Amino acid sequence: MNVLEAAAVFGAGLAAGGINAVVGSGSLITFPVLVALGYPPVVANVSNNIGLVPGSAAATFGYRDVLAGQRSRLLRLGLASMLGSLLGGVLLLFLLKDAFKFIVPALIVGALVLVVLQPRLNGWLAARRDNSHPHGGPWLWLGVFAAGIYGGYFGAAQGVVLIALLGIFLDDDLQRIIGAKNLLSGLVNAAAAVLFIAVADVDWLVTLLIAVGSTLGGLVGSSFGRRLPAVVLRGFIVVVGIAAIGKLLSG
Repeated sequence: MNVLEAAAVFGAGLAAGGINAVVGSGSLITFPVLVALGYPPVVANVSNNIGLVPGSAAATFGYRDVLAGQRSRLLRLGLASMLGSLLGGVLLLFLLKDAFKFIVPALIVGALVLVVLQPRLNGWLAARRDNSHPHGGPWLWLGVFAAGIYGGYFGAAQGVVLIALLGIFLDDDLQRIIGAKNLLSGLVNAAAAVLFIAVADVDWLVTLLIAVGSTLGGLVGSSFGRRLPAVVLRGFIVVVGIAAIGKLLSG
């Protein structure tokens, strides 16, 4: 890796960390850069995943105050995220190499529709929500588990999916939902990283460059995202999600 290539990887990590702090989809920046530089797709994917873990931690730190009062909820959902992530990592390394690319665009489209309709859906669900499940109930747990599978497999735009799920099943502020999303996404990346470090081929220089870049990006992105009103955040989420779909469909 020469200096220009190292700068490209670092810059991609910086941008990914910033986008991940607010929405998710940072891997749609880092992963194509690594593949374009000649890294095998699986090596690029696992090295990228590990490198983004510190960025997720930085973003979670930036949203730490809105996590207050969510401890019990996040313990439950965090378990779903980690279990799903480990399953997704196994699928990546040992079984399914290409299957998810056909369903991911549809998954993101569905998530974007839910994000846009979330305020109206919340009003409709408020009268029907089962208050015996203040943490979203079994359907949210299963949804977060499924998002964890996808996150462990590839992870791009998992934040969009998580925001949609949390926003629909939880009666809570969007900033608090984004804070929870950052923590859950971080757990997905961290669980997959443990698996990848143990059994996969990792390029540690790539991982280091992305880690440093994503950490800085996570701190900056979380500061930026905290200042945006809910309607602007939803618009930003939709724009990033549409860009993610276009990138995935274009290969």
